[in-house]
This record gives sequence, structure tokens and C-alpha cells, in this order.
Amino acid sequence: MIAIKEEVFYEGGPAKGDLIINLLAGLTILGLPFAFAAIVRSLWLRFTVTNKRITIIGGWFGKNKTQLSLNNIKEIRSIPRGLGSYGDMVLILNDGSKVEMKSVPLFREKQNFIEKNMNNTPKSSNLDEIQGFAVKT
Repeated sequence: MIAIKEEVFYEGGPAKGDLIINLLAGLTILGLPFAFAAIVRSLWLRFTVTNKRITIIGGWFGKNKTQLSLNNIKEIRSIPRGLGSYGDMVLILNDGSKVEMKSVPLFREKQNFIEKNMNNTPKSSNLDEIQGFAVKT
């Protein structure tokens, strides 16, 4: 088995600005659901972005864990929030499913890193040439 070194680019939680803005909005009755959601995100949402995969730990008490390889990402869509200091990213996978990353700090840097590494991942050989354990000659 070949060991491939995995380099961590980012490990941490959502942007602090998201919590601050939503807590200020929570002072109004309409902003209370947004404030509650921001508190839950800040307590239990964690991202890990490496040169091989992305891990998202979230949900109530951080019980949900999602891991995906950069090979499985087809497209990344993002939108800035908080005056551009953080943003949301949607990772569209090869099978058409979508994974959301909310309140990612410095999201443009992370998006560029992911796009750079998803294109540098080695592609598997042509599957038409492989039959069982032998290669057609």
C-alpha cells in the first residue's frame, strides 16, 4: 500500500462574523431563528480541508460527519456574505448531489485551493483496458 501525504490547508469552524451579525439580528424577533442557527453552527460545525479530501463535522452536538474526496467534486459555487469576509460554498459532486459549506471564513482562498487540488489529483487509467487483474495487450 502506498502512503500519500495529506497536507491540512484549513481546520476550524465557521466565521466569527457570522455569529456576530446574526446575534445582532437576534435582537429583533425576526432575527431569533437566524441567531439560534448561528449559535449552533459556531458550537458544532467544523471544517477540515486537505489536499486530498474535505471533512465536515456538524449537526446537533456535531454528530454528523461528511467526508468527500476532491476527485468526486465536479463544480464549486460560492456566494459572499458578511461584506465578503466569509461565504457559503456548494460543492457539486460527480453524481449530481450537493454538499453545503456555510459561513466558511476566507472562502475564496479555500475555493481556489480546492479547485487547484481537484484538478491535480491523479486520474485512474482507462477502465476499458482493464479486465480482471490483467491489462489487455
